[in-house]
Amino acid sequence: MIRVLVADDQPLVRVGLAALLSAEDDIDVVAAAADGDEALRLALELIPDVACLDIRMPGRDGIDVAERLCGPDADPRVPVLILTTFDIDDYVFRALEAGVSGFLLKDSDPDEILRAVRHIADGHGTLDHTLTRRIVDEYVQRRRLQPVTATRATETLTARERDILLLLAQGMSNEQIAGELFVEVATVKSHLARLLPKLGVQSRLQAAVWAYQNRVVAVDPPPSH
Repeated sequence: MIRVLVADDQPLVRVGLAALLSAEDDIDVVAAAADGDEALRLALELIPDVACLDIRMPGRDGIDVAERLCGPDADPRVPVLILTTFDIDDYVFRALEAGVSGFLLKDSDPDEILRAVRHIADGHGTLDHTLTRRIVDEYVQRRRLQPVTATRATETLTARERDILLLLAQGMSNEQIAGELFVEVATVKSHLARLLPKLGVQSRLQAAVWAYQNRVVAVDPPPSH
């Protein structure tokens, strides 16, 4: 059973999201919070498998809560899915830098939200497909996330870790990477656990952005119309 905390200051959204998740046989909404302070308190008390947080909430905003739950000093660590109406801006970048596991817009298809919760509970990351290209492009332009240079990473990553990084940057899940490389999923997870600290990043999403930003993976030109 996947235990989920929902936090949103809008009652209709909070109740609707909780109802969507609770209707699934494998998901249990253990708490619902109306502001950031309550969300942080409940998350630290209940230690859910996934915390679904809105960005703008009274008191602490969702990203402040995320930094406490999944940042480098988080103990215990709670994976965070950010759900918001806000499109690409500094909120998105702050969320990625805070180490969140996923980022979706609230108008995403319900099945996509459910899939994201399950992926994150299983150790995967997820990013709204309509934002992926724009976030990558903007990060490459801003060059805000570059704790380790590509040359340095080439020196420190093993050949298998580089293979996994390339596949991760293509949006593959652990299972897909394992199938592509003909290894066990547990092996992929072990390599990822060693790979992320070498890059100086905290999450799969940050690793994917790092790969594009440092030209380890090329950013394809936008299609011509």
